[in-house]
Amino acid sequence: MNRETRLDRSDTLVVVDSSKRRRNLIIAAVVGALALVLAYVLFGGGKGEETTSGQSAAAAAGNDKGGRSQVPTVSVIVPGRSQVARVITASGALAARRDQPVGAAGQGGRVTAVLVDAGDWVSAGQTLARVDRSVQAQQAAQLAASVESARASAALAQNEYDRSASLVRRGFVSKADLDRKKGALDQARAQVRVAQAQLEATRAGIGLLDVRSPASGLVLQRNVEVGQVIGAGSQGLFRIAQGGEMEMRAQLAQQDLAAMRVGLPATVTAIGSNRSVTGRIWQVAPVIDPQSRQGAVRIAIPYSADIRPGGFAEARITSGASTAPLLPQSAVLSDSDGNYVYVINARNEVERRAVKVGTVDDNGVTIAEGLTGQEAVVLSAGPFLNPGQKVNPRRQAAR
Repeated sequence: MNRETRLDRSDTLVVVDSSKRRRNLIIAAVVGALALVLAYVLFGGGKGEETTSGQSAAAAAGNDKGGRSQVPTVSVIVPGRSQVARVITASGALAARRDQPVGAAGQGGRVTAVLVDAGDWVSAGQTLARVDRSVQAQQAAQLAASVESARASAALAQNEYDRSASLVRRGFVSKADLDRKKGALDQARAQVRVAQAQLEATRAGIGLLDVRSPASGLVLQRNVEVGQVIGAGSQGLFRIAQGGEMEMRAQLAQQDLAAMRVGLPATVTAIGSNRSVTGRIWQVAPVIDPQSRQGAVRIAIPYSADIRPGGFAEARITSGASTAPLLPQSAVLSDSDGNYVYVINARNEVERRAVKVGTVDDNGVTIAEGLTGQEAVVLSAGPFLNPGQKVNPRRQAAR
């Protein structure tokens, strides 16, 4: 059944658009959100900035206050005085202690054999090289025959003398004739001695043809080859270090040379080697070189494969003991004005003190002059300090 609704004139019809309503709600939400953000910026953000600014100012004030009161802490030691050996370092050349040149002692000739080479050990009298002796051998044979001939002549003269002596007693030979026989016998005997001496001289000359070692030792050089012709008295065919003993010829300044004595121990290290050889001073130069103002000290050292004549080496010579402050190497500084250390005075201020360095080794640096040993010496922070600077010293035990 259909009903019909009728509107009177007095009734009002309201028509609502739903899409327009949603748009209004969205705009209202956006406006509210913007209001909240603006309120946070105006009230919460300003307070944060004020707090941050206050903290920064307080921190800056604190840093400024700390910077004015900050004093560096440094480690110091009081070294005292230690008994240290006086060690003098020197350098010089290596050589054989007794370098013997070996040459030809005989007439010379053509070399037929060389029996040794450089680096070989030889004994006294050992043959080093042989020289051809064919001519000398023939001369020796000729002289040997001359000796036999002279002996035969002497035997004949002896028989004649004996017969004449027996006839003199019977009156058949005069006394004068017997004297002549006696003279002939003496002459024949003298001829035997002359021939014998000539033969011995020739044989000795043959023995000198061979080049022999004058002493036991190490062959340093060989300067002769097979087939070479050498003359009488040729020199430098070989060089031998007698007994294999070597030496270092150290050069020392005049003031150091005064402390040297024969028999002082020394440690020698050849350049390029990490092994040391112990020796002793056997000679101190009696003169000083007027040009260099240095003198030579000769240190005898036993044979070692690292010690080669002609090389260079360093020596550490112990010349007695003394008492002096001993510092770590980190405590000693140097510049264009020389060596120095930093000491801390009674007001805890840094002072520069010039020092003279003695020996330097694994134990530390010996201070020859400039310290008594009772000072508080900065251990290692010296490069970062300045004279007059206030510090807080922290003492460490000396080694």
